[in-house]
Formats: sequence, structure tokens, C-alpha cells
Amino acid sequence: MVNYKSDTEAIQAFVVKYKELTSEIGKVIVGQEETVKNVLISIFSKGHCLLVGVPGLAKTLLVNTIADALGLSFNRIQFTPDLMPSDIIGSEILDEQRNFKFIKGPLFSSIILADEINRTPPKTQAALLEAMQEKQVTAAGKRYQLDNPFFVLATQNPIEQEGTYPLPEAQLDRFMFNIWLDYPSFKEELQVVKLTTLANTIKANKVLSAEEILFFQDLVRKVPVADNVIEYAVKLVNKTRINGEYCADITKKYLQWGAGPRASQYLIIGAKCHAAINGKFSPDIEDVKAIAIPILRHRIIRNYKAEAEGVSIEAIIEQLL
Repeated sequence: MVNYKSDTEAIQAFVVKYKELTSEIGKVIVGQEETVKNVLISIFSKGHCLLVGVPGLAKTLLVNTIADALGLSFNRIQFTPDLMPSDIIGSEILDEQRNFKFIKGPLFSSIILADEINRTPPKTQAALLEAMQEKQVTAAGKRYQLDNPFFVLATQNPIEQEGTYPLPEAQLDRFMFNIWLDYPSFKEELQVVKLTTLANTIKANKVLSAEEILFFQDLVRKVPVADNVIEYAVKLVNKTRINGEYCADITKKYLQWGAGPRASQYLIIGAKCHAAINGKFSPDIEDVKAIAIPILRHRIIRNYKAEAEGVSIEAIIEQLL
């Protein structure tokens, strides 16, 4: 049983645990501090993550390492064009007594790595929707609860678009963060090569239990937020909508579609967690700004003019901030 005398003490313990987590993950993952921070914020905010990056940037290793450090069960699902919903949810079979028995699929785990999610047809992508939103799956008319905590980390390759099925907006909206992974710096790559070409492999040690994770997830929700911070977050999202009350000039010029209410919710929950890991007892506007880009990146759509002029989504969000 996780027990602290007060929420203040619990926040201080959370800061310590978060530092331990990042140093454990840092033993295996070189650099990528921002990515690790956003993935952990997502987990403690009960959200999901979409990692976008070219092959070989240790996306799978990152998820594996985080699962080890959090001491959670982990399954990797390789998405392919012939993957069926039953391949991930599970299916019913006839047992020896000729009774139908449900065999659970790989989705029944705490951390799911949905590798190359855009390689599978919409039918199978949709099977993930219910799992991500409701934390349950339906098979043959019966509902099955998924593990708690439950977290989906999907990866996507931005270059190769042949034979892929772009994620629909409704599914993209289910992801709290859209994180872009970049190539490592020269120094980091030197370190990666030194670490990965040795005989012995390094593994992250368990830092938290499932019970502690659930406790800290609830703690993040309890963090109080000032009205002006909520107003700032909601106004920021409203600015992205062409017909919004606070619609910005840059929105009219470069955007085709704005972010929905889920963006406002995630901005506040993410800001609470960002404040908590930095030892603050309440988030301010700076905390909202710190996580705004990965939250809004996949929720707003540029128009033809923005694409023709080479104006990036990130540049538009920066201006709105």
C-alpha cells in the first residue's frame, strides 16, 4: 500500500522517483531526454503516445526499457497489412468439452508497443480505438477489461508511405502526444556505438511497482490548477479553430482544421504532470507551453497555402503560443 502523510510529501516522492526512472532509462537510452520525459508524462497522465521517426532510432528499445524500469508487463505487436483484429484482441476457440473459450491476444498487457501502426488496414487500427479509450475490448459480444495501468505506444515511419494506411483523425486524437524523434548528435551516436557493440548488454532495473504508478497517476489528477492557466490552455486551442472566438490571423491564413476539446483536456493534465515532476504543486502557463507542441502537432491540419509556402505545424504552434 502506497502511503504518504500529505500530497506535498507525495509530490516530493514523485520527483525523486521520476529522477530515478530517468537515470535508469538513461543507462540504456543515450540522449533523447525530451522524448523520455514526454513518454513518462504521458504514462502518468493516463495517456498514449505516437512516436514518429525513421528506422533505427531505438524506438522499440525505448519502450522496452521504459517497461523494464516501470516493472510492467510488455507486448510488442508488429502491424502488417494482413493483421486481423482477432490477432491483437484474441479469439474464441472450442475447448475439449466443446465449449467456447476466449484466448486473450497480445493487447492484454500493461504496455503495448504498436510497431508501425500505419502498416495495418483501418479495420485493425479501429480495434485499438476501443482499447485506448475505454480500456476494454469486445469480442463475440462480451466485454473484457484490459490491464491497469494500460498504455499504448505506437510507432510510425514518416518516410516510407507506400503500402501504408494513414491513421484517421479520430484515432490520432486518441494519442496524447505525437513525438518526433530526431537523429542523435555526433557525440550521442559515438556513445550509442560504444554501448551497443560490447559483449554485455545493459538492462534497466525496476524503479516503480504497478501500485505506485496508479497512485502517482491519481496524484497528478489531484494537482490544483489556477483558472487563468485553464483559460490560457482553452484559449490556445480555440485560436487553432477557423470559426473560434479567439481565431488568430495565422489560423485563417494557414490552417484548414483546428484542435478539438480533447487537446484542452490533455494540455491541462500534461501541465499538471509537468509541474509535479519539477516539484511544483500547481502548474503555470510555462508548464502548458512546455508540452503544447507534441499535444497540438497531430490535431491541427495545415491548408494548401501553408504546405506550398513550407510553413511547418511547429512554426504555427510557436506563433500561437
